[in-house]
Amino acid sequence: MPTPTCSPAATSRTKSTSTVTASPSCGRTEREHAPPARQLGRGPRHPLGGRLPRGQRTARRDGARRPGGLERLRDDILAGRAAEAVHRTVGDGPLQWVRPFHPAFAVRVRRPRTPVTDYRRTIDYRTGTVRTTWTQDGGRWAGECFVSRADDVIVQRLTPPPYGTITAEIHHDVRLPGAPDDLRVLSTAADVEDQPAEALISTSVHYPDSDLGYSGWTRVIARAGTLRTSGGTTSAEGCTELTLLTRVAPWSAPGAPAPRRSYESLFARHRPLHQEPYDRVELDLDAPAGHRALPASTLLADPGTHRLALLERLFDAGRHHLLSSSGLLPPRLTGIWTGDWETAWQGAFTCDANLNLQLSSAAVAALPEVSLSLAALVRAQLDDWRDNAARLFGTRGIVAPAHSDGLSGRAYHYSDDYPLHLWTAGADWLLHPLLDHAAVTGDRSFAHEVLAPLLAETAAFYEDFLTRTGPGGTLVLVPSYSPENTPAGAGSPVTANATMDIAAARHALRATGDPGHAALADRLPPYRINRDGALAEWSWPGDPERAPDAYDHRHISHLYPVWPLDEINPCDTPELARAARRALELRGAENDSAHGFLHTALVAARLGDAQRVSGALLSVLDQDFFHSGLMSSHYPTREVYNADAAHTLPAVLIEALLHSTPDRIVLLPALLPFLLTGTLRGIRTRCGVTVTELSWSVPARRLRVVLRSATGRAVRLQTGADGRPRTHRLPAGRDLVLNLPLGGAPPTNPPHSKGVPPCAEPYAHS
Repeated sequence: MPTPTCSPAATSRTKSTSTVTASPSCGRTEREHAPPARQLGRGPRHPLGGRLPRGQRTARRDGARRPGGLERLRDDILAGRAAEAVHRTVGDGPLQWVRPFHPAFAVRVRRPRTPVTDYRRTIDYRTGTVRTTWTQDGGRWAGECFVSRADDVIVQRLTPPPYGTITAEIHHDVRLPGAPDDLRVLSTAADVEDQPAEALISTSVHYPDSDLGYSGWTRVIARAGTLRTSGGTTSAEGCTELTLLTRVAPWSAPGAPAPRRSYESLFARHRPLHQEPYDRVELDLDAPAGHRALPASTLLADPGTHRLALLERLFDAGRHHLLSSSGLLPPRLTGIWTGDWETAWQGAFTCDANLNLQLSSAAVAALPEVSLSLAALVRAQLDDWRDNAARLFGTRGIVAPAHSDGLSGRAYHYSDDYPLHLWTAGADWLLHPLLDHAAVTGDRSFAHEVLAPLLAETAAFYEDFLTRTGPGGTLVLVPSYSPENTPAGAGSPVTANATMDIAAARHALRATGDPGHAALADRLPPYRINRDGALAEWSWPGDPERAPDAYDHRHISHLYPVWPLDEINPCDTPELARAARRALELRGAENDSAHGFLHTALVAARLGDAQRVSGALLSVLDQDFFHSGLMSSHYPTREVYNADAAHTLPAVLIEALLHSTPDRIVLLPALLPFLLTGTLRGIRTRCGVTVTELSWSVPARRLRVVLRSATGRAVRLQTGADGRPRTHRLPAGRDLVLNLPLGGAPPTNPPHSKGVPPCAEPYAHS
């Protein structure tokens, strides 16, 4: 059934305009360095200012950028002159942002202004259909909208009350908030030959100071009545139904108007492509039926009272939003939605944290379509990634950018305060969701033909980059950068041996299976536990405390070994797991960014820290991060439209209830104290097993799990992040049903005392 997401019925308002915003595919994660004015259609500037010559992909400079190149930069960083060394690579020119993602236009449907009552808006997540109904002029009106996955068209239908008719004017509105004054816009409306009840509105937009732009079309199809065209406007009179078909295309990839089709035929083609993926996974938290029937606005107004129903709704909405904003490319900071040309951080792909967080449920929640959209982004940018490695570091291999507009993969965020051009962990970080996809699907063709070459190129970068050594012959990663933090008291964020960089290098070198790469990985520095007992964010060679931790920060990049790598976990590395928990305890929320809370929750779930998962999750629920349509914001009180929370929250719930590795399934690793009963269905695991059902009841002390595998196999199963594993044998293509005991209260998974290894008991076989 459609899910109410907005205002309760009995709202009074005047209905005069209906809008749909479509964005062309043109082209910092924190408010401290929000982008300057837009630079539409323009390429990257040279780091020292001035635009690159047309046709020249990059300004080739030797190594890390200026006389002496990479080795001089390294010498200066290790000698304590990082700030001046980094500035040489930055130059004095203005910071160049990626090209912005922005709305193409709004489709305005203007009707006579008369009072409106009983307004209601619903979203059917299963079909991706938005439906609005309202009472006006004595009758009940309806508007419907979906975006066809089959035909790449925005489909709208307006229906008057029985025996009523539509009088309206339809046009494209390009002058949305923040639009440059000097856009060159041409909009026309024309009758369609041999189709008396059809018109086509066409709009062409030319960016200022550029040869780039975009075009868009709306086909207006009327039932009964008449259509007239003038300028860029189509006028409808006496119609019993209006259908609008809108499509947008950038000039770099020219398109055409959507062909004439009925609403019903378009919906029939779209529905299975959306509904089948959406239906693969389901979460039931046993919320009261009365709460489930409430509009989202009511649930959000009192999240404490409606917590279970709100979490169910956010889980469903998050999967719908994630699926809907993925296709040719994965979701941006704003998904694929924005109504403003001044979208924060250009509406870009922010790759040093946000993108992976948004994709964190894709593989296990059975949305390979989403994972493959990331693969498409990566593969399309490989030449730029190779260029980054050669231009910035003088190496082979690949280096990913921290920001991308979706078209360019060049790293040119040259900044002293946020020197993202010196971030080397990006390729390994961005490839990890694809490793999850390969593990979950068992797609050997993808693993060998797509993933293996990418992993080999990532390892090749480290082969060339890892040439400096410290005490005892340990390799030194320099320059090194932990997004987007700076060591306490340091003059520059760039240092040596950031924990994220160590983790990325170790993982990349071991992932290829090459003995030479593994030997190089063995020479990397170990993870360090600082004097506070926390996993350290930096490990300066020869002087560990020279780069002290700065705890009050939204990013937790140094916990990459915990999530998603699973290299540090309570079973295999209990001492480091305790240090990682301590790092979370000491971490501040800084500016209360949604991604910081939910990244914390994902890491805490891997560590079995249910209380910290709960605290981070409730920080998001209770601080007004969600709009009534259940898309989210970057900051509390719905400040700065952003998809991080909406897309990441389903993963947090899944990770708290179920985790898997290639050889282990963990049930209820961090069961939240208020989730006393529930059922999770359809989760895929990294050992190739589908959990068709996971049901639990704390009051009844009952846990039921149903497992299925296409092939016969053995699987290790444990309850709790540090529970005792047992090996079970699954028959091929048949369900294995297990009814297991569950304690009388949600497990709290306290830290282990030293010297007591968890998960070390002998396996029991069944």
